[in-house]
Amino acid sequence: MTDDRPDSTPPRHPAATPGHRPGPPAAPEWPRQPPPGAVGPRRDGGQRSWPGGHSGSLLTGATALLLLAFVGVVGGAVLVSMPSARGRPVVFPSFGPPSGAPSPTSGAPSPTSAAPATPSAAPSRASGPFDGTPAAAFPQGQAGIVLPAAKRTGPFTEEQVAAALAKVRKVLLTARLDRRFMTDDDPEPLVRQFARDARAGLRKAFASDTFAAYATRLAPGARLTADQPRVRGRISYRATKDDDGIRILAVTTNFVWSYAFATSSTVPGDGLVVVHDTVVWSVPHPDDVESSSSGLWIEDANSYAANVDCAAYDKGLLGLGTGGVDGPGGPDLDAVFDPAATLDLPDTC
Repeated sequence: MTDDRPDSTPPRHPAATPGHRPGPPAAPEWPRQPPPGAVGPRRDGGQRSWPGGHSGSLLTGATALLLLAFVGVVGGAVLVSMPSARGRPVVFPSFGPPSGAPSPTSGAPSPTSAAPATPSAAPSRASGPFDGTPAAAFPQGQAGIVLPAAKRTGPFTEEQVAAALAKVRKVLLTARLDRRFMTDDDPEPLVRQFARDARAGLRKAFASDTFAAYATRLAPGARLTADQPRVRGRISYRATKDDDGIRILAVTTNFVWSYAFATSSTVPGDGLVVVHDTVVWSVPHPDDVESSSSGLWIEDANSYAANVDCAAYDKGLLGLGTGGVDGPGGPDLDAVFDPAATLDLPDTC
């Protein structure tokens, strides 16, 4: 049973077993001190670099907090979990965090409305890849990514909130739905959408397997059908500050992505790989940081994938497994497709 959750506690490290890979012993510190020669904090409100000592991103720096705490596989169900940084709480959409996660801080704006997932009785055969699964009722592709209304929040104007939400949506479209991005080796179409100071760390993440918590890359030979992925989830945002007082707009996304892969099976769900991720994206206030640090960062990310090829996912790549999304010993079918369900899945691989 996997037991890491998206909170501020350092990850636990189970004994080495098939399907587990130990992560960092604790969440790395986020140095904010400017490097030699950089401008430090000023009483007059002047800018400074952010985060000064970090080599690339808020959560994806040289040590890449996107190092997997561990990976547990369940007949193709995989949990990827990272700790939140420096004790700041992860903010989940108001329909509720995954089971066992901490409650969100009060006062978060209401996310977009969406009906709860409706359990579906699976027919004996499926004519389409999503038939007989809850994903059959999900919106297709980008239609499933609906932004909440932008409102003035703390020091962030309505326009700044709208711009931040638009950045997040664009990143989601690239990271999870752009087929060229998913099949090419070049991560730059995604990397370029982040703050300049975040990009070096993101490139290091893509050189390893630590990107899998927030981006989809297909395994060699894996082939999606022409069907648009089905998408369901919510987005919320709040104003907060880091330990050095830098004002931040934190945007939390919680989505289930259902991809249809080519298969000869007609059993409902056998051709689907399902990814559920919760990501906190951060935008520092432009008055608090240097221009190179202004823009989008990743603060925290957690995800799991069901019915994946275990060997491919060890490399962060997505391919179709053989057990189906509701295979023996696997998670409950409805929970796999529910953004409010737990990210904690049994490890049987």
